[in-house]
Formats: sequence, C-alpha cells, structure tokens
Amino acid sequence: MRKRRAKKRVLLPDPKFNDQLVTRFVNNLMWDGKKSVAFKVFYDALDIVEQKKQDEEKSALEIWKDALSNVMPQVEVRSRRVGGATFQIPSQIRPDRKVSIAIKWLISYSRKRNEKSMAQRLAAEVLAAAKEEGAAVKKRIDVHKMADANKAFSHLRF
Repeated sequence: MRKRRAKKRVLLPDPKFNDQLVTRFVNNLMWDGKKSVAFKVFYDALDIVEQKKQDEEKSALEIWKDALSNVMPQVEVRSRRVGGATFQIPSQIRPDRKVSIAIKWLISYSRKRNEKSMAQRLAAEVLAAAKEEGAAVKKRIDVHKMADANKAFSHLRF
C-alpha cells in the first residue's frame, strides 16, 4: 500500500458546551466554510429545543445527544457481487461511522423539513428524534429492516 491511512484530525471543542461532538456536528452543518453561521444555527436550534422540551430534567444538549443516539444505526447493508449477482450483505458499523451517519441523516432530514429557518427545522427534527419519531429515525428503522431481510446473505461477508 503506497498511501497511508489519513490521520484523524483533532477537533477543537465548541466554545459554549466545550464538546467535540458539537464541533463535529457543526462542521457537517456548515456550508461554504461559514462556521460562525453554522454555530449560530446550532445554538439557536438548541435554544428552541430548550423552550419546547417536555422533559424538564434534561438539558437541550442532552436531548440532542439522545436524538443522535436514537438515529444511530447498528448495522448497514453493503453491496457485494457474487457470481454475477449483487447481494445486499448486512455488516456491523464502526463506532465513528455510526456517529457520522447519524449526524448526516439528522442534518439532511432537517433540511428537508418545511419550517421557516434552519434552526427551527433542526430543533423540530431533534425533538422528534429524541421521542423516537421523525424522518431520521424512520431511516434508521428502514436500514435495520433491510439488514434483517438480507440476514440470509450474512455468510458472504467481506
């Protein structure tokens, strides 16, 4: 192998909550390198979550983390060609990939919602995901169903 695996970059924790996961989320949320705008959207969304939440014991950040863990898939299907046929093979996901998939789903399904601002969309999707509903959680359930349906091919694993 000529090229080495890329080094993991160390992320700076975010200014408000001092959390690296928040920075990772905001980096995915950001468009055109506008990080301060992305941070504003994220913090505004958490303020909206803080106002609308039903669970009084939990902070908005904890609700967001719950939402993220509810969206996280445990297995995924990968395509593999075996003798001219393409099989969908269920496989376990690495922990860091679980997180990045969850982040991507949460953000992309937030963008598809039809509230006025991105902060409102994100807040609505986070609140839905924390209650095990919403489009991002549905996506996780669908992926798990796919993996379950293709369990017969798991012996063809990579």
